[in-house]
Amino acid sequence: MSKTKVLVVEDYLPLVETLEYQLKRAGYEVYRATDGREALKQAKLILPDLIVLDVDLPILSGVEVCKQLRSNTATRDCLIMMLSALGEESDQVVGFAMGADDYVVKPVESYKVLLQKVKALLRRREPAVDDSDSVSHLGVKVDRRRFVVTIDDEPLKLTKSEFRLLETLIRQPGRAFDRNELVEAALGEDTLVLERTIDVHVRALRKKMNRAADLIETVRGVGYRFRESMGELAGVMEPEDSVSEASDAEPNQINHNADIA
Repeated sequence: MSKTKVLVVEDYLPLVETLEYQLKRAGYEVYRATDGREALKQAKLILPDLIVLDVDLPILSGVEVCKQLRSNTATRDCLIMMLSALGEESDQVVGFAMGADDYVVKPVESYKVLLQKVKALLRRREPAVDDSDSVSHLGVKVDRRRFVVTIDDEPLKLTKSEFRLLETLIRQPGRAFDRNELVEAALGEDTLVLERTIDVHVRALRKKMNRAADLIETVRGVGYRFRESMGELAGVMEPEDSVSEASDAEPNQINHNADIA
């Protein structure tokens, strides 16, 4: 599975190194450019998913780079996050007018917040998924409006977190979600938990799904996915054994029986 490519365009070396470290730590493939001309060359060569672009660059300014990126058919769809020490409203208006998708004022006070901004931007590139009230696949049906889950028409009692987790997986069968994505989907972006906490929720969900438990597959080194088809046996991974069953207690159960006619 290819990594998301981020091009960092900044001429201040200490900031470049910090950004590169933080982005690589978050799992991105990072490239560098230190002036505007090099930025345009790199962007056309690697076609990054996101460009973190300083405004005050040598040779060509970040604003001019942004303008040229947007006018080139090969790079016009790249996401652009501008970085600038210029924080006035007028400066930000110019940046957005040139085509920036986000504008971050330097100095960067929180790299955790910056990474969340990066994530939010990259979500724009994800293909649209079915956002209807209910979705069903391989005998499992999730009804968001009624907050009901059934397997072969038999109701399942799930916690809120388990419900959100299953809904996230089943809406994109075959897609491997990493643990951070599933933590955000099931527990919320502001929840501070260990990545392995999601393994506890998956284990509990599988147990409740009984014979359908193997529809949720473990993708080692990544996270989990919902099986795409019943005949998809190759590549199916067994649940990881590293998670202790003596884990956090589950949230209050939601009784779905009352919602079923």
